[in-house]
Amino acid sequence: MSKLIAAAALAASLTAAPAFAGDWSLAIHGGAGVINRGDLSPEKDKAYRAGLDEALKAGSAVLEKGGSSLDAVEAAVKVLEDNPLFNAGRGAVFTADGRNELDASIMDGATLKAGAVAGVTRTKHPISLARAVMEKSPHVILAREGADKFSVEQGLEQVDPSWFRTEERWKQLEAWRARQKAALDPTHLYGTVGAVAIDAKGHLAAATSTGGMTGKKWGRIGDSPIIGAGTYAQDGVCAVSATGSGEYFIRTSAAHQVCARIAWKGEDLKTAGDATIKAIGDIGGDGGMITMNARGEVAFPMNSSGMYRGWASARGKGTAIYADEN
Repeated sequence: MSKLIAAAALAASLTAAPAFAGDWSLAIHGGAGVINRGDLSPEKDKAYRAGLDEALKAGSAVLEKGGSSLDAVEAAVKVLEDNPLFNAGRGAVFTADGRNELDASIMDGATLKAGAVAGVTRTKHPISLARAVMEKSPHVILAREGADKFSVEQGLEQVDPSWFRTEERWKQLEAWRARQKAALDPTHLYGTVGAVAIDAKGHLAAATSTGGMTGKKWGRIGDSPIIGAGTYAQDGVCAVSATGSGEYFIRTSAAHQVCARIAWKGEDLKTAGDATIKAIGDIGGDGGMITMNARGEVAFPMNSSGMYRGWASARGKGTAIYADEN
């Protein structure tokens, strides 16, 4: 009986959803942190915005040609994975053992299919591996050696682990080892990347990728590869990608909570996102999210002082870093 009730509620929420106008929309993030005006040099500010703009161009190029939201979020995240400024792919932070272990997830709002990987070490684009898990395996999440093996079997591009190393991230690990605490640049405290999109057919998708936390131990996995915590998408409702203190996003089912608030409580996108961030803050967590509703409207709820982010649609595009940027 509960399944029938859930199905009826879902059908009602989709019927009540505002009609989609047919315009595509895309939003991305490159992590959240303590980013006050003046913290970044003009050169660093420009470099981050250029990196975000490049990812927006990649995702927009897909959507402008009538491509799918799934292809768009993968394209945007791959660009961010290749940019050493961001903690995902090349430029990922190091574990306590001096390794780069990468996590990623992707979700198709049209089918509710999802794929994720955790602790992978040789796949150049973990987001593409997450998509392969979704489309070419019967599973949702693969981890560590099994995920690496599956990647090879699927013919995805492999790289030597040294590909992911950057000197800046190595220095952060050395600082962590000296102090036995995270020594991340506060302007990039939560270095996850992600994208959400809606295509011309009204289909939503979300994707997230990260290197995790500097000095993480024991195979720690955060929210980024957890469907419903760091990533979620459902047609007619919303798409979400999160960045922040992962354990708190897991405990609040943050990404799914936004969509549930819209579908079950009838909240608008901003209200749902702000309430979810408050729930995270109430138990000691912080960070931010990129959220998109069934009309392609975007909101960026956060309780950090900044989040690297950008948005694009048929009507224009922009990037932002500081919390007070509109």
